[in-house]
Amino acid sequence: MKRTVYLDDLPWEAALEKYLSYLNDLGALNPGRPELVPAEEALGRVAAAPVYARISSPHYHASAMDGLAVRSYDTYGAFEISPKKLRVGREAFPVDTGDPLPEGCDAVIMIEDVHYVQPDLIEIIHAAPPWQHVRFVGEDIVATEMIIPANHLVRPVDIGALLAGGVDSLYVHPRPRVALMPTGTELVQPGTDLKPGDIIEYNSRMLGAMVESWGGKALRKEITADDFASLKATLASSVDEADIVLINAGSSSGSEDFTADAIRALGSVLVHGVATKPGKPVILGEIKGKPVIGVPGYPVSAYMGLDLFVKPVIFRKMGTVPPPLDTAEATVSRKMVSSVGVEEFVRVKLGQVGDKVVATPIARGAGVLMSLVRADGVIRIPRLSEGYNAGDTATVELFRTPREIRETTVIIGSHDNSLDVLANFLRLKYPEATLSSAHVGSLGGLTALRRGEAHCAGTHLLDEETGEYNINYVKRILPDRKVALVNLVYREQGLILARGNPKGIHELADLRRDDVSFVNRQRGAGTRILLDYLLGEKDIAADLIRGYDHEEYTHMAVAVAVKAGAADAGLGIRAAAIALDLDFVSIVEERYDLCIPLKYMDTPYIQRLLAVMALPEFQAEVKKLGGYDLRDCGKVMWRS
Repeated sequence: MKRTVYLDDLPWEAALEKYLSYLNDLGALNPGRPELVPAEEALGRVAAAPVYARISSPHYHASAMDGLAVRSYDTYGAFEISPKKLRVGREAFPVDTGDPLPEGCDAVIMIEDVHYVQPDLIEIIHAAPPWQHVRFVGEDIVATEMIIPANHLVRPVDIGALLAGGVDSLYVHPRPRVALMPTGTELVQPGTDLKPGDIIEYNSRMLGAMVESWGGKALRKEITADDFASLKATLASSVDEADIVLINAGSSSGSEDFTADAIRALGSVLVHGVATKPGKPVILGEIKGKPVIGVPGYPVSAYMGLDLFVKPVIFRKMGTVPPPLDTAEATVSRKMVSSVGVEEFVRVKLGQVGDKVVATPIARGAGVLMSLVRADGVIRIPRLSEGYNAGDTATVELFRTPREIRETTVIIGSHDNSLDVLANFLRLKYPEATLSSAHVGSLGGLTALRRGEAHCAGTHLLDEETGEYNINYVKRILPDRKVALVNLVYREQGLILARGNPKGIHELADLRRDDVSFVNRQRGAGTRILLDYLLGEKDIAADLIRGYDHEEYTHMAVAVAVKAGAADAGLGIRAAAIALDLDFVSIVEERYDLCIPLKYMDTPYIQRLLAVMALPEFQAEVKKLGGYDLRDCGKVMWRS
């Protein structure tokens, strides 16, 4: 079959406006026949019509206090110098909060303002004006009053008001039924024994959860193979079953990307391709007057496609619009370069350091689902911009609340697996707190401290002349800052190798062999500096190592490269090798410290970390990772 390339490269706002306008003209965005639901079950539903109170609330004059109900005119003339006496049961009647007022009464005197002279005689020193401490009929809701208008998203407080107004049920717009079609011959269901080439089909579960969170009803279909006839048949049945159809994967223009052709065969394609990154190969189509959207297979692209295009359609089908996200102005911690002509959505970690919110970009790949899991927000780089420089201010759309961001301890610097354990125990001990760690290398972490963008930095920089860790680098990079080096762990660094060490690699000198490929850490990483130091000691030239310029940003990424066969060896920590069941040749023990500005030492950001580091259960969990010694954990090793 002839492949169709992208028809469009529209800005996503223009593509969405074009699509919604087309669907609106077709009537495809009409909500459909209203459904009658009990008021108690209406949470999150959208009212199809205005709802009016059937009764007033309260529907009788009610006492607003515990005390005695009276006729106000019986209290006139009461003063401190001339108290007035009222007979209980004849002029004053005991009532509790919520009780109906006795016949003829129009005020309540609080029990605290009453003096019992005798069991049936009270004395008051202040007159009670009419309707004092009384909830009169309709004070809250008046019969026939509108409680909620049409197209109103029902909240918990609305349910209370509906029931108080005598409304037991109401008409709501139906939940849009959204069919999710996962496609791809390589897909297998979760729980399947995997073989090379298999991909777990998790996208439809993630996308279905998004649909449900927006008020839609997800109808997940079985996996459809990359076959045009099969795709077309499943698509046709899905259109008959649902209000909206989502086809996941096959939206690009590869040899097995049939989505656009299948939609076109049964209906029409309005837009194929938008100027966003990630999420470019989106298809906006229609079949039988129903929206049909092709979303990319990469999970981050799929997420963005749903957020930008499916979310507005679902909310329109429910008679409302998506609520706006909270935003914050943040300082960009490092340069973000983007291509002109494409609006890029960059996931970022956030934390408040001093008086500014700091945004640190994380992995930008369309297939890196964990970039969404770890992200606190997203920065949009406009189409006509080349990005942001370090120190620039950018608007961030927040995935977390401003309070959560204010309670985040920001660690920027070297990567270590113990930081994940630290983050977990921090959340267990202090539920309000989180830890944000960005892996930019030890030098990058110290530089971030110099710019005021972190509460502390993870560092393990070996000085080649003294053999001392971190101190000389801190003096050089932070000469005017008062800081402390607090030890987190000692850890083993060595060669991470494939299980069984098939290449027989036993020392650094073996990296010079022609049959050995290597994976390195990025420039500025303490492990990279350690490697260069060790190579210099043994007089091994870096250009003799095949793969010296192959860089990864974490120890786990190095281990993954070895596990996948992309490299035969990499320098990293023993814990990373153990985690992926790899061999390890120990070379050196190194000290990994947290560099902490003294101005933050007494703040909750650091005091909470120190408290967690002292926990025996935290230290025991780190030791389980392997290759760690915590003999000085939490100890101040040096201060300026």
